Amino acid sequence: MDFPILFFLFLSILPISQSQELSVDYYKTSCPNFQQIVRETVTSKQISTPTTAAATLRMFFHDCMVEGCDASVLISSNTFNVAERDAEINLSLPGDGFDVVVRAKTALELTCPKIVSCADILAQATRDLIIMVGGPFYTVQLGRKDGLISKAADAEQHVPRSNMTLDHMINLFKLKGFTETELVALMGAHTIGFSHCKEFAERLYNYSNTTPTDPDFNPKYAAALKTLCANYTIDTTMSAFNDVLTPSKFDNMYFQNLPRGLGLLSSDHILVKDPRTKPAVDLYAKNQTQFFVDFARAMEKLSVLQIKTGDKGEVRHRCDHFNSIDT
Repeated sequence: MDFPILFFLFLSILPISQSQELSVDYYKTSCPNFQQIVRETVTSKQISTPTTAAATLRMFFHDCMVEGCDASVLISSNTFNVAERDAEINLSLPGDGFDVVVRAKTALELTCPKIVSCADILAQATRDLIIMVGGPFYTVQLGRKDGLISKAADAEQHVPRSNMTLDHMINLFKLKGFTETELVALMGAHTIGFSHCKEFAERLYNYSNTTPTDPDFNPKYAAALKTLCANYTIDTTMSAFNDVLTPSKFDNMYFQNLPRGLGLLSSDHILVKDPRTKPAVDLYAKNQTQFFVDFARAMEKLSVLQIKTGDKGEVRHRCDHFNSIDT
């Protein structure tokens, strides 16, 4: 047997990487209207409910950080299992993110039944919504399968919290393959959306025994937040925009806000205080183009994190439960 034949036989037994099984035109033949249907669905939803973009982006991040981008966060709990979406850290995920995926799935099932995964819908919808609110374009590879596991305990271990130390956050992102600069870029997603008062109340009312309010807060900003969140323990829906100046526009204002004392969450403010992350914050505050470039690359990387392909997953008939429930 000559060398070329041996070489190609060797290549044939090598495992195929997950990224090689994905492609931008995955549905070109099986569901040619996929991108149009998703785009029309998210456009309609975003116009009617402007918080949809931020809700979907946050849900996508929470999904991908737990066993990869497999739509496991969409699964509903049942008698036998408490699913990811009911983990304490996910209870505040806005319903608009779930709703837009369900709408797109319903439309796609009418056109291409049992072809398009919920994971691909979520990935595509997130990108399209980011563009709608002024964010950068990035390529979405398609061909993910929906995951077969969804457990609340997994979410608690892998999704970063607003009160985490930077060391903890860096280690968490490092385990997923992200650098400190990519962490900062992804945190730039807080340029849109809102956070519930309970996520930052400690900075307002219980910062320390001698100083109730975090002195790094802009005083006027802190005063306004205290008024807004005065009844947060009674009304748990009380919330504030992550970016107080341009809350509905995807831009670099989030990074400009941080050194001004306008970072809402502890995990936001810490980025400008630590020498490991401050250079990226400073760069993005001055250069929106660079932020967009780095954010787009980080999102492309995030969107293929631990994805399932082949027989490692399924194409769900409904996004909120596994196909095994139908059998």
